[in-house]
Formats: sequence, C-alpha cells, structure tokens
Amino acid sequence: MIAGFIILNNPVKVVVRGIGPSLTPLGVNGALADPTLELRGANGALIVANDNWKTRPDGSSQQTEIEATGLQPQNDLESAIVSTLQPGNYTAQLRGKGDTTGIGVVELYALP
Repeated sequence: MIAGFIILNNPVKVVVRGIGPSLTPLGVNGALADPTLELRGANGALIVANDNWKTRPDGSSQQTEIEATGLQPQNDLESAIVSTLQPGNYTAQLRGKGDTTGIGVVELYALP
C-alpha cells in the first residue's frame, strides 16, 4: 500500500503508523501479520523505515518518544515512525515483512 500526503507551509512533527495485527480482533480476516513501513520523499528517496515500532532501524529505542505522543501501536509487530517533516510531498509505503501480503492500514497524525 502506498499512501501519499503533503506538508504545507511549515515543518510538522508527525507519527506515521503501519497497522496489521491489531485489525484481526476487529474482525478483519487476512490482516498483515508483521507490517513494515517506509517513509519516502518527493523524489522517492527513503527517509526512514521501521519494522516493529519500539525500535529504530539502528536498533536504538524509540518507544519512549512514541509513547509520549499517546499514539503507540497496540501490537509490538506493528510499525511507527515519528519525524519532523519539512513542507513537501511524501509517501508512506506499507508491506508485509518478507514480502508477505494482507490487509493493513496506514495512519498519519500531525502533532501539535
């Protein structure tokens, strides 16, 4: 899944979430078991990726930062990115780990 969005005028701190396993208890059959998330800029260049929301790609923790927003995913296998973005065009790309397929949701939250 590719979700596009635009930041206008001023930098905005955002949380982008890739949800899959949390959909199953809501009655969604075939939800992504282990979603991965990539945030890309207007030229398609990778800005940041995430697999399992509590850690960054370098292995450091982002759990405290995301929990401080109140927007932490319900399942540890779900993905989340917190970042301040400059005005421009972006895409959030959601897929299953290991190129698995299924139903997922991309959520974007602008923080105050």
